Amino acid sequence: MSVSYDHIACFIDDSDAASRALGHATALRDAAGGGLSVVHVLAPPAFLVSLAAGLGGAPVHDTEVEREAAEMWLAEEARSAGAEAVLLDGHPASVACDWARDAGVDVMVAATHRGLVERTLVGSFASYLTHHAPCAVLLVPPEQGAS
Repeated sequence: MSVSYDHIACFIDDSDAASRALGHATALRDAAGGGLSVVHVLAPPAFLVSLAAGLGGAPVHDTEVEREAAEMWLAEEARSAGAEAVLLDGHPASVACDWARDAGVDVMVAATHRGLVERTLVGSFASYLTHHAPCAVLLVPPEQGAS
């Protein structure tokens, strides 16, 4: 049985786990011969502010500066992988699934790396993908011994 992946999307943040997922996505792209999109989703500021308020404070938040920094970082990550950069806005997991559906993605690649507290506060991106993705999902676990 042969599976074809014409469009692979790797969803990243600035973690080591996401770098590992990008390595897997790049290898999959190289083996399958399709295209690769490196995707990052900027969570809406209201979400970040309410999360910070719940933790006892509120961050100073400049969305324009944040977007410019994210665009530069993502462009470099995508360039290094020989891929297209895609920057999205919104609730990360649902926006990722909607974009993947609209973009005709064949497989979504993401890391599984959030701890219990972070999953409780902001949810699990990986778990959401397993239940709502419009295509196959490849979840890359943390390296053994990584915390």
